[in-house]
Order: sequence, then structure tokens, then C-alpha cells
Amino acid sequence: MALVAGIDSSTQSCKVLICDADTGETVRSGSAPHPGGTEVDPAAWWAALGDAAAAAGGLDDVAAVSVGAQQHGMVCLNGAGNIVRDALLWNDTRSSRAAEALVEELGGPGQWADRIGVVPVAAITATKLRWLVDAEPKNADATAAVCLPHDWLTWRLSGSSDVSDIRTDRSDASGTGYFAAEDGEYQPDLLELAMRGRRPLVPPVVGPSEAAGRTTTGAVLGPGAGDNAAAALGLGVGPGDCVVSLGTSGVVSAVGDTAPHDAEGLVAGFADATGRQLPLVCTLNGAPVLAAVAKMLGVEFDEFDRLALSAPAGAEGLSLVPYFDGERSPNLPDAAGALHGVTTRNLLAANVARAAVEGLLASIQFCVEKISNQGVDAGRVILIGGGARSEAVRRIAPAILGVPVHVPSPAEYVALGAARQAAWTISGGDEPPAWTVGETASFTADPTPDVLDRYRTAQSLTLGQR
Repeated sequence: MALVAGIDSSTQSCKVLICDADTGETVRSGSAPHPGGTEVDPAAWWAALGDAAAAAGGLDDVAAVSVGAQQHGMVCLNGAGNIVRDALLWNDTRSSRAAEALVEELGGPGQWADRIGVVPVAAITATKLRWLVDAEPKNADATAAVCLPHDWLTWRLSGSSDVSDIRTDRSDASGTGYFAAEDGEYQPDLLELAMRGRRPLVPPVVGPSEAAGRTTTGAVLGPGAGDNAAAALGLGVGPGDCVVSLGTSGVVSAVGDTAPHDAEGLVAGFADATGRQLPLVCTLNGAPVLAAVAKMLGVEFDEFDRLALSAPAGAEGLSLVPYFDGERSPNLPDAAGALHGVTTRNLLAANVARAAVEGLLASIQFCVEKISNQGVDAGRVILIGGGARSEAVRRIAPAILGVPVHVPSPAEYVALGAARQAAWTISGGDEPPAWTVGETASFTADPTPDVLDRYRTAQSLTLGQR
């Protein structure tokens, strides 16, 4: 039995799965925490990978390894391959003004959407590089190469100290702000724009099943992937599939062959890990919306679900706009949540719980519609993340989203997708191996368009208050 390893180096932790290369069955696993904060020494990722691998029984017996990791992180190296400064993570917002400046300097969001399918926001790597140039010019001058977290970890696994040996893949490169997923090419002038004329080395992009080298023990290194692309690969999604992840934030992505060019900047033109496109929309407010309302009602999650499911569809006229921490989609950083349609008759705990679930799902439907407007239709919705554990979310989602909703068994899908990619790399096949995902529960419900209409009215009132 050939074994492969999949690594998920996320913001919070590192997870390692050792899987059967033929079936995808997990043989053993391990994990280790990452430090907190939005600025991290990459050496901490390397140490956590070592600890997680040891907890999983080591990597000496695997035939291939692949790394999935948090996207957008800025890792700067000097000519000797040493870290120039701590990495800035995707959730570090100090580059927000740099993002605004870059959008303006190229001629507006439409120019960025046309060029690379991504309009820079603070998360995007290019904006962090502009911040580096302006805030730490000596570090910018010392930067000989720029890469992403999964690129750096793959390179470290190879044992090389030569920065020209670093490799990346389409999915992660598409989140940098200087790579176009549509044609699979870097845009060197955008890198120079970000770095005010400097042009550090960026990793060559390897194909979806192309080896990125070998580990020090001789295992083949897969190309790696950004976390969302790796999760999609782990779930086995294909064209027409839409993945809704309800974690701290809400993430909606869909696999297709059409590259988006959204001048609003809401739909990011990312790539998947198979050679297709992965348009993605991210909200700021996910499962914590439900937790906040449950806390306000003074109930545990089971009781919250029972309350929400006991109320009628539409919560007797209540609509909740879940912009509790501002919002990114639509771009309303200073917005707040709002409960609309309150009367003396409908202000009941059950209705408030129902409105919270419906409002959260309606904000997700807004994202699905934005992706659909870019030519990628969702025929099947796959619901994952902490919010998918809610019985109320699972049962109400198909009514709001208007299609059946499929909820797979909880699993480490980023690490599983990385392992599947590793198996693909050694198989030589045209497609990834046909692994089976665990049991999937399917949910259907009659659509409730009137609930969406009331939500859109409430949302428009919020938009009008900007």
C-alpha cells in the first residue's frame, strides 16, 4: 500500500494526514498549533509541521507529500534564502491604504478586474508588498524573492536553500495580485507597481499534478495549493459545484471554466487545483452570527436550533442583516447588524433565532448570485464548516439558496485535498484519483423567495446608510 501525506498549514494550526494513495483512507494523523497574531515568523510554521508530522508517525514511509496552506501571506527572502522579516498573514489589515492606492494607480477597480480578475484588498499579497516598500524600505531592498506560505513550506521540505528552487501553483498564485488565473501568467508590471519598481524573484508555477521537487527523504513533492482550492479537491467538487463554508467568515466558491472579471471586486478570480477556475466571494460574518444571537437569547446551540425550526419561514416578518462586524461582501466595513420588521406580535425568541439563520443564509445567497453573474452557475451546493453542524442551518439552507444542499461528514478537507494531490502527482493520470468522501447528508426544502425579497429590502436600507 502506497502512502501519501497531505499537510494543511492554516492560520491556527498545522494538520497532517497520512492516506492510502489508492483509496484516500486516512491511516494516521497529527496536528500542532500555530502562534496567534497576523504577523508570524515562518519558522513557527516549520516547527509546527515537524511536530504534526511526528504526531502522525513521521513522513519517512510516504511516497509523496503536498502542502495546502493559508493564502496571500507575504514571505520575503533575501538572496541567501533567509527570512527578511516576519510574514504578514492574509488577515493583517495594515495594508488597507496601500490597497486603495494600488487600485487608483492602475486606473480603478475595472482595470484590475480586466487584468487579473482580482481587485486588491488588504488581504492580497501585492498590497502587503506596497506596505513593505513604504513602511520598511530597507527590508524591501533586501527582498530577493517573494513567496507564499505553502511555497515556502514545500521548499523547506526539499532541503534546498536556493530561492530559485521555490515553486508554486495556480491556485495560490492567483491570490497574489500579480498573477492572472485566466491565462495562468504572472503580470510582472503589477509586481513592479506594488514594489515601486523593484522586481524580486517569484516562484515558477507548476501544473496541477506536476512535481515540485523531492523531500530530503526522496518523497515526491506535489505542487501544493491554497486552502480553498485544496478543500475543493478534498471534497471532490467539479464544474457546477458550489462550496459554502460557514466558519468565522462565510466563503462561497464554485468550480467552473469561466474566469470572472468583477469590477465591484466582490468576486475574486482565483484558480482551483485542477486547472479550472475557482471564483470566490468572502463575507466577514459567518457562524459567529448564530453564536451571538444564541448568547443574546440565553440558550445553547441545540435550543437555538429548536427555536429557529419552530418558527415559520420568514420569522413572521423579521429580517436580520448580519453585518455584525462590518461587511466585505458588499463592502461595508463600518456597517452594523440590523433587525428589521419588528412588531409587538413577532418579537419572539423563536422568530429572532429563525431570522438569524435566514439572514446569514441570505447573505450567502448574495454571494452565490454574484458568482452566478460572472457566468458560473451553481447546480449543487456543498455546505461545510462549523456552521454546517447547525440543524437549523442545514434544513433552512435549501429554502434560502433554492437548491438541494449536501453536507458531507466533517473532515480535514484541506489536508485531504493536499493528500489527494500528492497521490495524483505520483499516479501520472490525467485526473486526480477517484477518492470517495465520507457519508453525505442531503437536504431539500421548498424555496422561500419572499424571505429573500424581504432580506434584500432590509439590506438596501443598510446600503443606503453608508
